[in-house]
Amino acid sequence: QVQLVESGGGLVQAGGSLRLSCKASGMFFRIYAMGWYRQAPGKQRELVAVITTGGSTNYGDSVLGRFTISRDNAKNTVYLQMNSLKPEDTAVYYCAADRSNLDLRANNGVDYWGKGTLVTVSS
Repeated sequence: QVQLVESGGGLVQAGGSLRLSCKASGMFFRIYAMGWYRQAPGKQRELVAVITTGGSTNYGDSVLGRFTISRDNAKNTVYLQMNSLKPEDTAVYYCAADRSNLDLRANNGVDYWGKGTLVTVSS
């Protein structure tokens, strides 16, 4: 049974930093593109970042230059380093996995989702 378990969310002041982690189990991690999505109250789920099996990355426009996605295949874990946080970054952050990085970027029938971790940025 595949599980994606996020951790690292919490409350932070604007301008601060957080690092999210997503530990995967029950899957051959290194063959999956991994990503982070977020969903704020009343808004649609949006792409934050994706990292391919080869380590290439893509970011949503709103986080470019502030967030960094990385992966450690030996630990079956993907990370999201979030710097210069803004109140508008407040959302539930979801880890996602898909064999296709294109489907993952398009949110097109994503294979697996985590349950999410809440990030709250105060002004």
